[in-house]
Amino acid sequence: MVGGSRADSSRAAPSGVGVRLQPAQFRAYTRKDIDTIPQLRSLPPEEIEAMKAVSAVLPFRVNSYVLDELIRWDRIPDDPIYQLTFPQRGMLSPADFETMVKLVREEAPEKEVAAAARVIQLGLNPHPSGQMELNVPSFAGEPVQGMQHKYRETVLFFPSQGQTCHAYCTYCFRWPQFVGLDELKFASRETEKLVGYLKEHPEVSSVLFTGGDPLIMKTTVLRRYIEPLLAPELAHVTSIRLGTKSPAYWPQRFVTDKDADDLLRLFEEVRGAGKHLALMAHFSHPRELETPVAQAALRRIQATGSVVRCQAPLIRHVNDSASTWADMWRLQVQLGAVPYYMFIERDTGPKDYFDVPLARALDIFNVAYRRVSGLAHTVRGPSMSATPGKVKVSGVAEVLGQKVFVLTFEQGRDPAWVGRTFFAQYDEQATWLDQLKPAFGETEFFFESTMKAIKETGQAHAWGDRVPKRRKPVLFGHVEWD
Repeated sequence: MVGGSRADSSRAAPSGVGVRLQPAQFRAYTRKDIDTIPQLRSLPPEEIEAMKAVSAVLPFRVNSYVLDELIRWDRIPDDPIYQLTFPQRGMLSPADFETMVKLVREEAPEKEVAAAARVIQLGLNPHPSGQMELNVPSFAGEPVQGMQHKYRETVLFFPSQGQTCHAYCTYCFRWPQFVGLDELKFASRETEKLVGYLKEHPEVSSVLFTGGDPLIMKTTVLRRYIEPLLAPELAHVTSIRLGTKSPAYWPQRFVTDKDADDLLRLFEEVRGAGKHLALMAHFSHPRELETPVAQAALRRIQATGSVVRCQAPLIRHVNDSASTWADMWRLQVQLGAVPYYMFIERDTGPKDYFDVPLARALDIFNVAYRRVSGLAHTVRGPSMSATPGKVKVSGVAEVLGQKVFVLTFEQGRDPAWVGRTFFAQYDEQATWLDQLKPAFGETEFFFESTMKAIKETGQAHAWGDRVPKRRKPVLFGHVEWD
């Protein structure tokens, strides 16, 4: 209930100490605006030149809130939010950087700059983990380009109006969405196809709206996508998720924006229809949770009955320390949010600049995990969203005299893999699943033969007709008991 309700009450005192937040005007800055960003005027010219060179290849977008509230300018270039949002020369190989900086220095025509950038972009593995080849499902005999269906119970949907963000993360594995690689862009305007597909797939219980960021859309537009999923014929869809960075990069979306109240009413309508609503919030650093408006946003979201689940990749230069993660998980719990996933940076884009070896990632996770109470032990990781599925590095062990990684499937293209443990040779330098070798003299991991078959057929999964029967949900006040 929004208006004079619980959801609205935090607007008067969002910090909990009587501070009243004022509406803020959103302003975004992109590559063409670099020379106008006030905080950059003190940087040496070569730094600005490098920024322009890298941002011609990788997406750059920042906003006034990030500039004014999150970045500590007396600590750049080491400030983690600066590293998280501003291009750095190390994000390109030396050769690629020299190519681009030469074009910038010579003030080459934009068409020439874009052509050189495109060559580099296509060499950065723009769509990892089989997103284009394997994850796109078919409906009525045709592929649905705005959807992915990799795991049996979950469908990802990419609303076309949500294919940008309030600001861009430099590590984002969906960077091709933002650099004009249109042939590689996931987007859909066709809600009807989504509904039709879901009607034909009763195994799907969860729909994840992603992008980009679906909360970049006005509430009136977001409603057009969400309200059809509340229909009785889609009772098997029991949860709706919104993958978003908005609580970190523009929390005003939930507090002082003109349609903030309407957005929260929509959340309440989802809950009133008997469905779980989860904001899959991307918080990369504790700083993003510390501002009064961010904390007010979380309170208002939670007042609708929605749940905020927090996830982020482990990123060198940003959050590669146990103390950072422990602080972030503690603060999330304090604010009523649920620590959910620590991911491994995907093998795409400027991965070499950001990646952390699996062995060190596991150590960071374990040390942080031991420093927090059981309420934060909801978090899982470190996890790789690889082509076969979500693979967690569960530990390091010595088995039969061999030091090995202990790996576990958190999700899989074949549901039979979920929860299954397997072993890889210990490799202190490995940063991704495809760099690991099976342990104990095995020639391949147990899932590889199935994955070969999946790739040959081009299908997204391996569950076939093995769909469990689903009981009608028992919801007091909504559905009669079975």
